[in-house]
Amino acid sequence: MTITLGHGAGGRLSHQLIERHFLPRLDNPALAALGDSATVGDLALTTDGYVVSPRFFPGGDLGMLSICGTVNDLAMVGAQPIALTAGFILEEGLALDELDRLVESMAKAAEQAGVPVVAGDTKVVPRGACDGAFITTAGVGRLAADFRPEPAKVTAGDVVLISGTLADHGMAVLASREGLRLSGALTSDVAPLWDMVDGLRRAGIEVHALRDPTRGGVAQSCIEIAGDAHGAIVLEQRALPIAPPVLAACELTGIDPLYVANEGKLLAFVPADQAAGALAVLQAHRLGHQAAIIGRVEAGPAALMLETELGARRPVRMPSGELLPRIC
Repeated sequence: MTITLGHGAGGRLSHQLIERHFLPRLDNPALAALGDSATVGDLALTTDGYVVSPRFFPGGDLGMLSICGTVNDLAMVGAQPIALTAGFILEEGLALDELDRLVESMAKAAEQAGVPVVAGDTKVVPRGACDGAFITTAGVGRLAADFRPEPAKVTAGDVVLISGTLADHGMAVLASREGLRLSGALTSDVAPLWDMVDGLRRAGIEVHALRDPTRGGVAQSCIEIAGDAHGAIVLEQRALPIAPPVLAACELTGIDPLYVANEGKLLAFVPADQAAGALAVLQAHRLGHQAAIIGRVEAGPAALMLETELGARRPVRMPSGELLPRIC
């Protein structure tokens, strides 16, 4: 057995890799929770690696993505980001002006997110040993005692919201990589989300869980949360916000937008009586104008179901392989 691209997709193979090869050897309570970030006392910690291809894509680049992805992982457990570190794996032959563009983009994203990069490391490998540049970032955030969203708090009756349109990032990267030409612009949604999360906190919304639906998309995130909550999540097909160019790209490629990565959207699970208030907070934010209520949580076996426009339901299952490699 060897590693395949599917092991990095966030789906079934990724889960098997973690459960069979990492957890048995590194197991501890903080790691076993398998959240977006680990919580240790009043702090949250996270780390991530970024290998997106191409490094520059409509709406963002590798540098911006490396900052926003880590900030967002902290935000999804309710942690205000306070510091980041960055590691660079650079290939011999990478143009220095390209490196400058990536670092400048990181600086702008960090300033927007309100978090400094306080430490780093650089390694250079021989030509051909990596694809130009890879970046790893780690982050630490501060947790509030009264705002600790986690999937185990999700319960039957909760409402599911998303802060904007699905699949923007993954389809923008794919179109850029493959040279797809479609009517309308495909632009990544990569952005830091802490300010939006903090808006929910300051409004007093009882947020049971948050998730940024990156690898595996909304489908993967909801399947994981359904498993932690021991309930059924039902998404309404007619309520899913999808930009027309993205929908066209998905139809052309045969890719279900539910499985496509987002890098500037969040899912929020809140009690039904607070759903309208949460939606108003999201829609008032500059990144959330297209926020929508897209589903609900029901009692029953852990599962994700899609309710079609005709009222029928079909199960949505965890992807087993890699639909779009190297999108983050």
